[in-house]
Amino acid sequence: MTVELWRSVLGWSAILNLLLVTVWFTLFLTLHDRMYSWHRRWFRFSVETFDAIHYAGMAGYKVAIWLLFIFPYIALRICT
Repeated sequence: MTVELWRSVLGWSAILNLLLVTVWFTLFLTLHDRMYSWHRRWFRFSVETFDAIHYAGMAGYKVAIWLLFIFPYIALRICT
């Protein structure tokens, strides 16, 4: 595989993953009560815990995107 292909794959993967976390955040904001009531059927937790779980999930996902896709993409851009 060439460096150009790796840059392309990393760049598009970063864009698609950032789009996914943006959709997740948008759905969380717009459908918060519906999502909470749906998850409440299986799990017993407060609204604050539900919000904290989603916030931590989004934060962890964004950190993973930066570490696995964006930083390697930037490093390949700088090196070549």
